[in-house]
Amino acid sequence: MRRQAEGELLLVPVMVDELRPWPGRAAPGATRTFGDGKESCHLTLSPGEDMSVLHAFAERIGLRRSWFQPHASAPHYDLTPSRRAAAIVAGAAFVPAREQARARVKARRESMGKISE
Repeated sequence: MRRQAEGELLLVPVMVDELRPWPGRAAPGATRTFGDGKESCHLTLSPGEDMSVLHAFAERIGLRRSWFQPHASAPHYDLTPSRRAAAIVAGAAFVPAREQARARVKARRESMGKISE
């Protein structure tokens, strides 16, 4: 994803979105819980970036690979507030979740257009 910063376009491969409280309880048998109003956010990758970039970044800030969630539309790691702060210090950029979603949809549409050409 490219973001405007003081008149320049910057490449931002690793992103975090906003913290938000997650209501409800975690699934039965879950080893980690985000619920009961605890805040968390997502560590994600810009569309088109190699997933190894995300995994290397996650490792640098102390995340386990087993915490990765390989969702088809938005593969990510969940972050607690302290891990989010560590990610930003390590170079992740804040990009709102809606903006990330729009970029993923746009990238999917563009790749589908290339396939049909």
